[in-house]
Amino acid sequence: MSVLWTSAEIAAATGGTASAEFEIAGVTFDSREVGAGDLFVAMPGTVSDGHQFVDQSFASGAVAALVSQPTDGPYILVSDTFEALQALARASRARSSAKIVGVTGSVGKTSTKEALAAALERGARGRVHRSVKSYNNHTGVPLSLARMPRDAQFAVLEMGMNNPGEIAALTRLVRPHVALITAIASAHIENLGSEEAIADAKGEIFEGLEDDGDAIIPNDSPHRDRLIRAARRHASRIITFGGGDADVTAIHAVRAEKGGSLITASLLDSELTFTISQPGDHWVSNALAVLATVEALGADVAVAGLALADFGDLKGRGERLTIPCGDGEALIIDESYNANPASMAATLRSLGNEQGAQRRLAVLGPMRELGAHSDALHAGLAAEVIAAKIDRLILLGNETRALESALDGRVAINRAQDVDHAARILADQLRPGDVVLIKASNSVGLARLVDQVAGEPATCST
Repeated sequence: MSVLWTSAEIAAATGGTASAEFEIAGVTFDSREVGAGDLFVAMPGTVSDGHQFVDQSFASGAVAALVSQPTDGPYILVSDTFEALQALARASRARSSAKIVGVTGSVGKTSTKEALAAALERGARGRVHRSVKSYNNHTGVPLSLARMPRDAQFAVLEMGMNNPGEIAALTRLVRPHVALITAIASAHIENLGSEEAIADAKGEIFEGLEDDGDAIIPNDSPHRDRLIRAARRHASRIITFGGGDADVTAIHAVRAEKGGSLITASLLDSELTFTISQPGDHWVSNALAVLATVEALGADVAVAGLALADFGDLKGRGERLTIPCGDGEALIIDESYNANPASMAATLRSLGNEQGAQRRLAVLGPMRELGAHSDALHAGLAAEVIAAKIDRLILLGNETRALESALDGRVAINRAQDVDHAARILADQLRPGDVVLIKASNSVGLARLVDQVAGEPATCST
């Protein structure tokens, strides 16, 4: 077992008291994720208290627990487990010599984080640490830091927000050497009120930059200059990526034989030709962001290009699932993890560019956290739906009624009462050769529809 922390180190970092000597290999606050050798952090919660799951965690292989009340088994006793996790995160950051990247953005941050970690891993095998899943908030970021191995060479940490000030607190904890913003869009506009306010909140990531840190900014964003102004106060260098006069840009980007893109990119010091397997212009942008960051870190961009060519699909974020359908097959594009106007538009355009599709179908649910802008932003997707030449649309959720009205009968629509009803409608409509996009905000639960459709042989019409 590789030792992540000793009991003495945890006690020193948190100001706690150890009941025994022990060594741990991992950290978690989710009892369902406990593995052998872990430290279980008994976090307070609004629904349930983590202390209720300490015994279960020991049964699952935890070595010790971080608690605010004594328990059976080895533990570190602290007054506040949330504050202790923050302290452990700061201690992890202080002892690390890793080059650290902070990633945020309205769209693409998790996908870009995963692609960047894969690109760095190709040249630093076993020494790249990253946030898992979307652990990007006030608990997920300190957990990701606390998990960072002693000998990590690189770390890629995602930061998210719902309100102003949240990323400022996270980036001061992470203290990145490189801060990357993928894109600015209308996600969370309900809380922030405008895209300008969203750009300002995302721009907080630069506040935690190390003294010689680099800022990576999307050149195609209408808020580019606003982000550059924010970065100038903290960054020693600003690198833009995307189109136009960007520092890192695609000289050529053409559709690859198997559906991705073949790209020749102009970088800071060189040119690189590489492929990505994911289709869509948004993935070209993600790839440029990755290469800009790799170059800023001084890592090998040619090796990163090879890694991007091998980078696979992410569940819920563009994973492509081929399923049996009658005497042929159908393709499911799983974008069920999240949705906002920018990502909806990007994936609809990608669906419209699918070659060889007999028909194009889409199962679309609501985009959440849009507040008073919801109707206008849902209705605004009508042009993208029409341009994508969608043959049939399955809609669920009251928010999508604005889109239905805007389409005004120009696309065949089925309205579903819930996720299970949508799955039944799709099963009835599916034919060989269909390509189906499934997308909504994560809280809608369309991942369950994907599992149902992919998990059972489809009985398709012919």
